[in-house]
Amino acid sequence: MSQSVSQGAAVVEVGWGRLIFAHTFTDPDGVAQVLLDEKPSKRDIAFYVIDPQLVLKVAPQDLFLDPSNTYRLDLKKWKPGAGKELPFRITPLERPEDLDQINQIYARVKMVPIDADLVWKNRDSEKFQYYVARPPDSDDIIGVVLAVDHVRCFDDLFNSCSLWALAVDPQTQYPGVGMALVRHVADTFARRGRALLDLSVLGENEAAASLYEHMGFVRSAVFAVKRRNQINEPLFTAQHAQEGYNPYAKILINEALRRGIAVESLDPARGYFRLSQGNRRVTCRESLTDLTSAIAMSRCADKQLTLELLAATGLRVPEQIVYADRESAVEFLQRHTRVVVKPAQGEQGQGVSVDLRTEEELWPAIEAARHFCDVVLLEQFVEGLDLRIIVIHHEVVAAAVRKPAEIIGTGRHTIRELIGRVSRRRQAATGGESQIPQDEETERCITSAGFSFDDVLPDGQELQVRRAANLHTGGTIHDVTDQLHPTLRDAAVEAAGVLEIPVVGLDFLVPSVEQDEYVIIEANERPGLANHEPQPTAERFIDLLFPHTAKPTS
Repeated sequence: MSQSVSQGAAVVEVGWGRLIFAHTFTDPDGVAQVLLDEKPSKRDIAFYVIDPQLVLKVAPQDLFLDPSNTYRLDLKKWKPGAGKELPFRITPLERPEDLDQINQIYARVKMVPIDADLVWKNRDSEKFQYYVARPPDSDDIIGVVLAVDHVRCFDDLFNSCSLWALAVDPQTQYPGVGMALVRHVADTFARRGRALLDLSVLGENEAAASLYEHMGFVRSAVFAVKRRNQINEPLFTAQHAQEGYNPYAKILINEALRRGIAVESLDPARGYFRLSQGNRRVTCRESLTDLTSAIAMSRCADKQLTLELLAATGLRVPEQIVYADRESAVEFLQRHTRVVVKPAQGEQGQGVSVDLRTEEELWPAIEAARHFCDVVLLEQFVEGLDLRIIVIHHEVVAAAVRKPAEIIGTGRHTIRELIGRVSRRRQAATGGESQIPQDEETERCITSAGFSFDDVLPDGQELQVRRAANLHTGGTIHDVTDQLHPTLRDAAVEAAGVLEIPVVGLDFLVPSVEQDEYVIIEANERPGLANHEPQPTAERFIDLLFPHTAKPTS
């Protein structure tokens, strides 16, 4: 595992690549050569580079200075165990399945996955250790960090250690997971007698830097060098083509750039860009392109028309009426006992109220929907999982269950404070696209559970604060593509054909993704293709637009 390219030089394979301790090398050429031997799909890091300019001089076209800052914690002043009692537990790796969950988290936050076999075989290594955070009553993983003991990797005169690859599941409702993992590593190394703990933070990550400074870390003049590769591309290239775009456009722009397709920025604020290669040009608004006809777009935009077309071909949909007067609305509510109110046109869950059971709830919901569209729909409420299926070019590319926003009590914070914490984490994870509104709909959900915004939620108690499972209102997304029942897959493809649309996100309600029961409630002509990791949504989208750039299938 630990390799020496020259006497005393230390290189340690940690799963996502190699840590190259540059200050253990006798010359910069040796550091550069190890970096140039990097394996495909890995990210090697040469850390503690004393003379980075001399390393870069060896291969200036292949190496670059990492634009990160190093932060250092003096463990001699650290008090182990000084943190508050946690609502989750932190453990070492316990089972092989842990590695799959870790890689799912790394995929969600766009980090390099680990070699599961290597890490599992070295789970008892004295050189490095992965620690994970888990809910108190579950083996699920909600956060991960790598701790590296330099003293056990080489003869370290500084008696130091380092922290790497910290990631928190952006969809967890538990607060403070990242800080707790950092504290755990600091506690572990302080008890082991180490003197210094180092970590690396991207210069633009002001939130992380502020967190570490609050914990007592200080900036240190330590440099790192990496190899120019596809993984590191955002670090050494000017990302002008992405500037101003949201994550749904960026994921498509990045995939196009990787294939050598030119990107012309048209209107970042509204998501417009143009892709071109040779004599082919396609204008896009995120995943909506000029390949989608005006007819297909209007069919999806009109939620009433969508369901009428699908029902006419035998696809299952809930009953729905246009709100005309109070009498018909009350009759519809009495007949179904539970209803949904939504604007006939709109997106991102705006104006949608779910699971209404009384007239007192019905009228405010209708008025709220009217803010977004004059035509308001009443729809039969169907109990079930909220399933989004992405169809691109007559093929199901991804399927994900969307869960409504939830919070977990700490016994110290009000519901309003907890919502704010979860919202900030969801905003950071989605580039500002997801947050929990503190509006009348959220208040209705909280009130129906017997609480108010200013109540302190008991420690460990879960509270659903929205009924609709929309990403933009704080919902979370969980990939289920591989579990999808063939009937659901076939229904999605058929629905896309009925609407005559090449790229679409279809919203299903199902009792289980592994059963054949379903209803289709909406079709989105501009579905968000981000947040569907590990499914290749961006790749299939660019395959559709520029088929000659697609990788051949085996």
